[in-house]
Amino acid sequence: MKFLIVDDDFDSRRLVQKILHAYGYADLAADGEEGVEAFRQALQAGEPYDVITLDIMMPNIDGQDALREIRDLEKEYGIPPENSAKVIMISGLDDSQEVHDAFFLGDATSYIVKPIRKKVLIEEIQNLGVQLES
Repeated sequence: MKFLIVDDDFDSRRLVQKILHAYGYADLAADGEEGVEAFRQALQAGEPYDVITLDIMMPNIDGQDALREIRDLEKEYGIPPENSAKVIMISGLDDSQEVHDAFFLGDATSYIVKPIRKKVLIEEIQNLGVQLES
């Protein structure tokens, strides 16, 4: 299992990495720009990410724009929707507009509000049909 954790908050990145460590390998990115570039490199290497956690509010490229760029890259590489990465948007805000934009404009797979809790994150990933094996 290959994860990409994109969050400008160091503690949040480390927490998600710690939670997911038992289930696979996790790359870290500090903003949307780094996240999109990591995603591009993984596609080029033929080793796409299974699950991406993507913070919404970040410098350079925010999570909403990063998500759209990720989905555009998947189309560019001919990845069918059923094989696309599962993207869990994470935000400190429970904002209905952000939720709407994430799902309907960016094709997010899920949405979690901070603080991040291990049980919630693991259950959300499993609810997306991803088999987590430690």
